[in-house]
Amino acid sequence: MEAVRLIEATRRALEQCTTVPGIVAEAWQAQAIAESVGGRLATAGPLVVRAEARGLGESGSRARGALHHAGLRPGGLRADRLTLVEEPRCALTALGGLLGEVGAALVRVAVSAEEEGLYWQCIEAIDVVDESGDRVAGMLRSLALRERDGVP
Repeated sequence: MEAVRLIEATRRALEQCTTVPGIVAEAWQAQAIAESVGGRLATAGPLVVRAEARGLGESGSRARGALHHAGLRPGGLRADRLTLVEEPRCALTALGGLLGEVGAALVRVAVSAEEEGLYWQCIEAIDVVDESGDRVAGMLRSLALRERDGVP
């Protein structure tokens, strides 16, 4: 599945979540997608984003570790269905939006958490989601500079 379609499917799933376990599971899914998109761009993306893309893949895997108690829903990881990052700029823009929404959802979970363990897992995951968002923003800036300078 193409990256933008996969990201949009995850965004819709997150919007439909009404329970804490569901939100946490979708945050886990989003970070798996960030890891996968980062991995794809690190190996086959524009040269200008490859180093930052490696970092995105690494931060995505750390966030999934922070949300270790999140059970997978039937169907497993959506990120496993990623086959193509057709348009890196569009995929990164969509991913940045998704990561922002995931961060906001995790903040809502953290402030309402009755378990201290869940609270700290969310705080750790929020930090990593923020780092992933920063990496996405950096890659978008690099792509914009490349286009501005007329580099193909």
